[in-house]
Amino acid sequence: MAEEKQFAGDGLSRREVMARTAWAGLGATAGLVGAGELEKLWAQMAPRVDESSPRIFGASVEKLPPIDDRYPVMPSWGTELKQLAPNVFAYKQEGGTGHINAGISNAGLFVGEDSLLVFDALGYPLQSKAFIAAAKKAGGGKPITNLISSHHHGDHVAGNQFFLPAQIASHPYCRQEVLKAIPNTPPTWPKAEGQADGTEVRKLAPPTVTFEDNLIYNLGGNTVEFRFVGPAHTWGDLVAYLPRHKILFAADLAFFHLVPYCHNAHVSKWMESIDKVMKMDVDVIVPGHGPIGGKKDLAESGEYFRFLKTEVKKRYDSKMSAGAAAADIKMGKYDNWMGPERLLMNTVRLYHEFKGTLTPDIDVEGTKQAILEYNSIKAGGKKSA
Repeated sequence: MAEEKQFAGDGLSRREVMARTAWAGLGATAGLVGAGELEKLWAQMAPRVDESSPRIFGASVEKLPPIDDRYPVMPSWGTELKQLAPNVFAYKQEGGTGHINAGISNAGLFVGEDSLLVFDALGYPLQSKAFIAAAKKAGGGKPITNLISSHHHGDHVAGNQFFLPAQIASHPYCRQEVLKAIPNTPPTWPKAEGQADGTEVRKLAPPTVTFEDNLIYNLGGNTVEFRFVGPAHTWGDLVAYLPRHKILFAADLAFFHLVPYCHNAHVSKWMESIDKVMKMDVDVIVPGHGPIGGKKDLAESGEYFRFLKTEVKKRYDSKMSAGAAAADIKMGKYDNWMGPERLLMNTVRLYHEFKGTLTPDIDVEGTKQAILEYNSIKAGGKKSA
């Protein structure tokens, strides 16, 4: 067995850190289990707050997939506004080994002659404000006049309010889902270290401009193409492509060193979208989550889906339930990625695909039942047919 290493400042061993990060998506899943329709809509809009406490699995925390020492542990990366080309910046937020929040997303900045355009607003007040400050400094104090939302999930749009009065644009599906969530938006942001100071009023700001295919901006000598690539992670995914510099801001089409989050996804079409990007003239890819990478990293995400889909289909064909299938599957090197428990919701999505019952919405009850059965099996209970 590989040596257990301590992470400075955390007092945690590698295995303890991984056990904590493994619950990265369960906070969101736990919120879905008892939700009504409006609460469900907010749940998919809310930034994903990671919790080390397994509120659904209960005492089964030890039953999480163990670290596979045959494969490297995921790297660690810090928060940085990184220049990728003249007037082109990526805002990369911290994550990886030693961090317990897999809901921290990335964003993009494009500097024009008189104004700034940003791609995604992040999820929490302190994150959005830090990004805005860094963007204005890099842009010489120019105002942010335009914001493009890649999709409707809260870790990308909950910070929209802090960019107003910038014009916000998105795919129509994104605007539709944000509007649905507004009636159930909590009135304030709870105080939380690194997220909110507890004084901010909460306002979910929807896109006011929509487009269904491509939208092209010419800024600071760069052509920035915003392209629709869904359905994939959601039914409204956008990416930003800079052909001159061979840079792609992939948003949540790309998860690097993190297990993809499929609760609104069409997995097979997501795989097709990844394959299309692999054929594009791209050298640098900024993922929605994880460090800046390239096609090699995106290919690994595609390999995750191919492996998962094959394993889930075997169990679907043998009439296993989704919860039993998830409990039976061993993901190998992907168990070392952040958020391995997402296997549950990803399996549920694939079951709907195979059954022909997939819709854009989260299957709250189906996910709940899969979680409960997974818990029972890992605790020594029986599998369902």
